[in-house]
Amino acid sequence: MYWRPGCPFCANLQAGLLDAGVDFTGINIWEDPDAAAVVRAANNGNELVPTVVVGDKTLSNPSVEQVVEALGALN
Repeated sequence: MYWRPGCPFCANLQAGLLDAGVDFTGINIWEDPDAAAVVRAANNGNELVPTVVVGDKTLSNPSVEQVVEALGALN
C-alpha cells in the first residue's frame, strides 16, 4: 500500500485492512522517490494515495472491500 503521512484516506484504509486481518506493506511515497513514481504512473501523473497493488491490479483510493475482493481473485 502506497501512502503518505497526514493522509486521512490512507489512515482509514490501513485501519480497515488491519481490522480485516489483511497483511500489507506500507510504502511512504514521501520517503521513497521510486514509490512516488509508481503512484504517479498508475494515476495519470498524480500522487493519489492510498494506491494499492494486488497482483497485476492497481487500486486507487480503494475501499477495504475492494482490496479483499482483489486478493480473493488471486486464488
